[in-house]
This record gives sequence, structure tokens and C-alpha cells, in this order.
Amino acid sequence: MPNTTPAHARTPCLPTMDEQRTELHNEVHARPPARIRLPALVVLVVVLNDAVSREQEWAHLRRLPGQDGLVLEALQGNFLRLRLGGRTLKWERHSEYTRYVLVQPLPEGTGLGAEEPDLLSGMLVGTDWLAGIPGRTMAAVQTALVEHSLDDAPAALALAQRWLGGGTVVASLMGHGHSLAVTKFKLRDDGFERMVLVMPPGTTETRAGRVSQRLLEMEIYRLMALRGLPVAKSLAAPLAEAERALADVTARLDAHQESEQVLLDTLISVAAKVERATAESMYRFSATLAYDGLVRQRIAEMREKAIPGTQTLGEFMQRRLSPAMATVAATAQRLNALSARIERASSLLRTRVDIATEHQNQQLLAKLTRGQDLQLSLQTTVEGLSIAAISYYVISLVLYGGKAAKAAGLPLNPEMLAGASIPLVLWAVWKATQRVHARLHGSSGGH
Repeated sequence: MPNTTPAHARTPCLPTMDEQRTELHNEVHARPPARIRLPALVVLVVVLNDAVSREQEWAHLRRLPGQDGLVLEALQGNFLRLRLGGRTLKWERHSEYTRYVLVQPLPEGTGLGAEEPDLLSGMLVGTDWLAGIPGRTMAAVQTALVEHSLDDAPAALALAQRWLGGGTVVASLMGHGHSLAVTKFKLRDDGFERMVLVMPPGTTETRAGRVSQRLLEMEIYRLMALRGLPVAKSLAAPLAEAERALADVTARLDAHQESEQVLLDTLISVAAKVERATAESMYRFSATLAYDGLVRQRIAEMREKAIPGTQTLGEFMQRRLSPAMATVAATAQRLNALSARIERASSLLRTRVDIATEHQNQQLLAKLTRGQDLQLSLQTTVEGLSIAAISYYVISLVLYGGKAAKAAGLPLNPEMLAGASIPLVLWAVWKATQRVHARLHGSSGGH
């Protein structure tokens, strides 16, 4: 077949394309909503995949009828839509969870007007296959998409309420009245929660797909956001204990009642516990805040309108989700504040240790100075004694020399000669000592 693309369009006219450009450009088209023909049943199962490999999910998908030829490479894009003859199964793998969405015709006799209909027996995917999905279930929702006039919204709501088994429901008219969403946000004995999405006749398949996807994503993100709440609650007691321990360390630091080593050991123990709690929880807290933002975004996109006497989905979620998110945010702030307080206490303790060390150094220097003074005094005394001793020996030699000269017949008085030489000998010995000192100091200065 001839290439009909104009020649000027086929000619390269841009710099070398970045290797990520195509992937990033096509990201906006990733995971498109399904086209759903009413009436339909949409079954959502979300499982945590932290211990589940892509190969395990691929092996499970191959168990579906007609999918034994599915190749692993088909799952590399983290999105896969399988046609199963009159039904569609969408597989999506995310960073923390994997989502399975089955879209099929609504089983006969389960439409609007029925009362708590049995949906499991009418599903085109066996319950054994659903139970065998690898992972831990985080969300499971059965949503019935039905056609009904919304000119009388309270009447449509009454039918949806009966479909859900009666009792209190949460409902919203979405958009400009193009659909009515009704649910209880309660788990049933089969592990699913149920929703009803009522749309007027003539609703396009594209709109039905978009609205149902937005509704289900809101529920997924709500549950993922709430995963941070148990973590925050579990940290309440350890954080209180760490705060008490830190206050105790600070009080003991101010009272100067214990050694720096004891205080340092206690402070290190408290800091280690806080850092461990921070490392184990901050990712979960950050993810919780991110999921909460997505929930708020989905609620805003629904552009809800209340039905008198019924709480809207957004109002229901925010009243129950906001306190949980506030608890998570407060715990994260508490962790950060505690870490900052530990750092300040550590600085105070370091300052105290530095001051104590400086005082010890001054005392040691004073002792060394005193020792040097004593050594200098002792050295001076020894030098004086040495000069006297050397002079004594020299004068004795002079005396003996005089006696020897007198015995030889020279007219000398040995005692007078020795006495007269005393000043000269003392001066000569002192000068010799000074020259030795000068030579030693000169040698030390040269080195």
C-alpha cells in the first residue's frame, strides 16, 4: 500500500528525540476508560501487590477462558484489556496495588426494581477465579449501571435504595443531572460493597465509562488514603513515651545531676526510636496525603448536587475522611517536631560537654604550667649546685697544684693561691654554663 503521508511530514525537521518523549507523550492516553453499554455490571477488585510479581499475575490471567496464549510481554505496559466474548476484563498494575475491572452485561432480573439481587451467580467470571487473584484485597465493588429517567430524582433514588436492600444510603446527582450515584459504603458478607449508577436513556457508552471509572477511582483512593490511619494510631503511644523521655532528659540536663555520658546514652536511645518510626511511616504518610488529594479531585470532578434528605457522596467522604487525614498529618508533624526537639537537646548536651572539656583542658594546662615552673626552679637550683660543685673541684685542683709547686721549691702559698682563684673560677664556670645553655637553645631553635 503506498505511503500517503506528505513528503514534507516524513522529512526529519527536529533535533534527535529524547528517548522518553514518546512514553511521556503517550502517558495522557494511558488507561483509557472503557466504553460501557447500559445496562451493565462493573466488578472492581483491587489487591495490594507488594509481594506479588508480574509473572504471578500473568499466570492468573492465563487461566481465563481463551487466554492460554497470553504472553508476558503484553503486561509490560502495566495496562491490559482482554476481550472475553461479551465482556471485558481490564488489568492495571500500579506502584502499590493492582486493579482488575470486569465489565459485563447486567444479569437478567438484577436491574433497577429488584431488591438485593444476587450478582455473584450471574457473573461471567467464576468466583474461584476471583478468589485466586494473587494479592490481598483492598477494595471490591459491584456497580450496577442502569437506565432510568432522572426527571424524578427522588423516585429513582427510592428504586436504587430498594436495590441496595433499604436503609440509609448516600446519593449524589452528578454533573448537570446526567447520572445518579447511590451507595451505602458498607461491606457485604461476600466481601463486596455495592453501588448503583442510574443514567437516563440515551447515555453514551463513553460517558458511562468515564463516570463509572471516576466513581470507582474515588473509592480506591479513599481506601488507600486511609491506610495511613492505623499507622498513625499505632505511633500514638511510642511518640508519647519518646516525648516524656525527652522531657526527662532535658530536665536532668538542666539540673546537672547526672554525667554527660548517661544523658547521651538516653538521648541516643530516644533518637533511635524516633528515627525508626520516621523511616517506617513517612512514606505511608506521604502516600496518604497524595491519595487524599486525588479523592478531593475526584469529588470536585463529580460536581455533585444533593437530593433533599440524603447526604452526598462527597459530604459523606469528607466528614469521615478529613478527621483521619488530620490525624495522619498531625502525627507526621509530631514526628518532625520531636526530631527537631531531639536535635536541640543534642546541641545543648554537646555544648555542655564542650564547656566541661574546655574546663578540664584549662585545669590540665594550669597543672602543666605549674609543673614547668617547679621544674625550672629545680633546674635553676641544680645548676647553682652544679656551679658550686664544679668550682669546688677546680679550686681543689688549684690548691693541690699550688702545694705541688711549693714542694718543688717555688715561693708560693697554696692557700692564698686557692683563695685568690675562687672568684675567677666561679666566673669561668658560670660563663661555661651560659655558653652550654646558649648552644642548647640554638640547637632547639634550629630544629
